[in-house]
Amino acid sequence: MSGLLLENVRIAIGARPLFPPLSLHVPRGEVATLMGPSGCGKSSLLAFLCGTLDPALSAAGRVSLDGAPLDGLPPERRRVGILFQDDLLFPHLSVGGNLGFGLPPGLSRAERRARIEAALAEAELPGFAERDPATLSGGQRARVALMRALLAEPRALLLDEPFGRLDAALRARFRAFVLGHAAARGLPVLLVTHDPADAAGRVVHLAPDAEPVMP
Repeated sequence: MSGLLLENVRIAIGARPLFPPLSLHVPRGEVATLMGPSGCGKSSLLAFLCGTLDPALSAAGRVSLDGAPLDGLPPERRRVGILFQDDLLFPHLSVGGNLGFGLPPGLSRAERRARIEAALAEAELPGFAERDPATLSGGQRARVALMRALLAEPRALLLDEPFGRLDAALRARFRAFVLGHAAARGLPVLLVTHDPADAAGRVVHLAPDAEPVMP
């Protein structure tokens, strides 16, 4: 089955489950949104999918991507990209250096440069390779963070409230930018948000001590 598939996934702290077992299929090129109150396990679920779940938590269930199981794979082999509310750009690297960090190994210097320049053009930031990230606006930084994630050639994209720190006008534009680029690449997208205005595609409400509500 193509896309991202979760089968009876559970996250718990000790003996207490954060949410009921969750089964969800996100086909390639489509979006599913997880909503719920703080502390219900939304971000922990994304960490589990990335392979970075806090050791204080436990997880069960099966996850596969394009039919291949992710269980037990280290994060670097999962090819799952993620964007957070903070852009997490490296302050000691230039904009181009940040983008280069996402590139797969083994590329020639010329190929690396070409891919970085193409990403900057796609982000409407041509000529910004040598810029210090600290000189960029919030929206520009957010676009660089997305392009860095996409340069790693992920097979799925996770979004952990990436629009939360942007003002209303910029938020709508960046949301369209992110979802449009993901759709163009045929990526399954799993979005976590607490704001209904950010939701897209199929919406799943995670609530502690209740079954996930799927309209």
